[in-house]
Amino acid sequence: MADYMDNIRSKLALLPDLPGCYLMKNDEGTIIYVGKAKILKNRVRSYFTGSHNGKTQRLVADIRDFEYIVTGSNMEALILECNLIKLHMPRYNVQLKDDKTFPYLKITNERHPRLEVTRRVLKDKAKYFGPYPNAYAAHQTKKLLDRMYPLRKCNAMPKEVCLYYHMGQCLAPCEKEVAKSEYDEITQSIAAFLGGGHEAVKKDLQQKMQEAAEELYFERAKELRDQIMHIDALMEKQNINTADTKDRDVFGYAVDKGWMCVQILYMRQGKMIQRHASSFPFYGEAYSDFMSYVTQYYSDNPALPQEILLPDVLRLEDAASVLPPETAEGPGSAGAEESSGQGAASADEDAEADGGAEEAAGESAAAAEAARSAAAGVVDPAGAAAALQQWLGVKVLVPRRGLKTKMVRMACENSRVALDEKFRLIERDEERTSGAAAGLAGSLGLERLSRIEAFDNSNIQGANPVSAMVVFIDGKPAKKEYRKYKVRTVQGPDDYETMREVIRRRYERVLKENLPQPDLIVVDGGRGQISAAVDILENELGLFIPVCGLVKDVKHKTAQLLVGDPPEPVRLARDSEEFYLLQRIQDEVHRFAITFHREQRGKSMVTSRLDAIPGIGEKRRKLLLKHFGSLKKIREASVEDFRPLSIGDKLARQILDALKDEETV
Repeated sequence: MADYMDNIRSKLALLPDLPGCYLMKNDEGTIIYVGKAKILKNRVRSYFTGSHNGKTQRLVADIRDFEYIVTGSNMEALILECNLIKLHMPRYNVQLKDDKTFPYLKITNERHPRLEVTRRVLKDKAKYFGPYPNAYAAHQTKKLLDRMYPLRKCNAMPKEVCLYYHMGQCLAPCEKEVAKSEYDEITQSIAAFLGGGHEAVKKDLQQKMQEAAEELYFERAKELRDQIMHIDALMEKQNINTADTKDRDVFGYAVDKGWMCVQILYMRQGKMIQRHASSFPFYGEAYSDFMSYVTQYYSDNPALPQEILLPDVLRLEDAASVLPPETAEGPGSAGAEESSGQGAASADEDAEADGGAEEAAGESAAAAEAARSAAAGVVDPAGAAAALQQWLGVKVLVPRRGLKTKMVRMACENSRVALDEKFRLIERDEERTSGAAAGLAGSLGLERLSRIEAFDNSNIQGANPVSAMVVFIDGKPAKKEYRKYKVRTVQGPDDYETMREVIRRRYERVLKENLPQPDLIVVDGGRGQISAAVDILENELGLFIPVCGLVKDVKHKTAQLLVGDPPEPVRLARDSEEFYLLQRIQDEVHRFAITFHREQRGKSMVTSRLDAIPGIGEKRRKLLLKHFGSLKKIREASVEDFRPLSIGDKLARQILDALKDEETV
């Protein structure tokens, strides 16, 4: 330990006062964390001085070395960090694993364009709209647009007009020429609609519906009315309005218990149309990891807004409080919008002057806090916003007053609520599982039921007999304590003797190594399996641990719980948490045993087929399987394919003949 700390101290003394990226490594030399810094010396030193929270302590405990790359600016550090994270995928970094899976709406760049939903963004001169938070929202929007705009629907051009033409949803380019200007008009209309201008489209449809009704074209009027209803249904979630009609992405985040939630509010034409949330564990400094998320999000996002709003790290605690009263009615109320809109406009001018951060006068306390944070290596929001703005070429703001601040606070509040909900669900699940264990203990007359060990046997007509044990602690599986057993002494399909052998082996080891004893042993089966287990425990090992059996019905589902000597059924309601816990235990141990049996059966089949061939021993068998990969590949090989393994043509023919003969049996 002293050696690597001496090396780290030497490197810390040589760190420059320059921007750049740093790469933390573990004892194997693997990169486990990548970060960026405005001043490398301050940021990297902060990991090895002072106290850290639990998550960061885990990261620091694994660091054995580091290296750094100096960049010319904060923007270069921002981009380099994003690229390094994607290249090395460090275990402690926030990784936007779904950055390329967001669905987009795409108008293809073809002579006769189509509208489609895609998750691949290509440089193909097509028009992309999005991203959409989920596939359902994208497909619903496409479905609506398909009804309203007659772009072609088919992938390959048909020889004659299809049903879409007769429904008025296609211009039929398969039979008649369609002018490029007509397609351009449709594309512009779709772009306006997706940009938030659906109100104008809706008014136009209402006018056409009225005209159709006046001319007694009631079917057409009904179609137009349905389209208006679909627009209303799709856009009903728009509950925030701003005075201008800018496209914005509003970011907020919250952290708790080592987790971070990032919320994005998508505002188009001044209205919030969608939102997206991501929750993940983080290990570094909160704002730095938040900015890593934002950078990765935009690294492959072709549909940039006109403006991006980011939270201020110094005001993040404000997001944990209840939203201001005026936001309850929506910040787009007339009075709030008028006064806040002016504040936002003046702040925008300041933002352009200082590269993306809106200044607020008289914030000496905030400035002092910012200085302390900078000394500790914490990311400066203004600098991060300026770097992001320079890279993306769109305005990036960190608002500190007015309507935009309320929008960011709403995003932060949504993030906090999402995290609270996540932890409440976890707590509820823990309460249910621990409650089920306590309820089962009461039904069985036990004082406590913390540790349950369950057994199941698996074989096919006595071949490759195996057994498996799973462990549940406080109603939850403890997978690190699962065990597998190859049955040694039992010949043929004897379930009782198999149970006796496995119980003996398990609890001899428990006694010998002083391992924790279970509060309950669960065997898969009825009275015979219970009696076999109890006999070994009490008469051979002197252990008096309660044993119960789970009996399955004809559909191989958990049907009955047996306990006692002689075993008697215990009545449990089928819809109770206790019965559900028993089902989970039985399903899990059965799954574990079957998986192990399949592995052993597969190995024995391969072993027996090759070992039965004269001239093939263990060494050659392993060599063949390593070279070819499977019996199928060996069977399909030619005599020449065996020569690199120093296997002569005669033996190669014997191998091929033996395997082919076995295949025809």
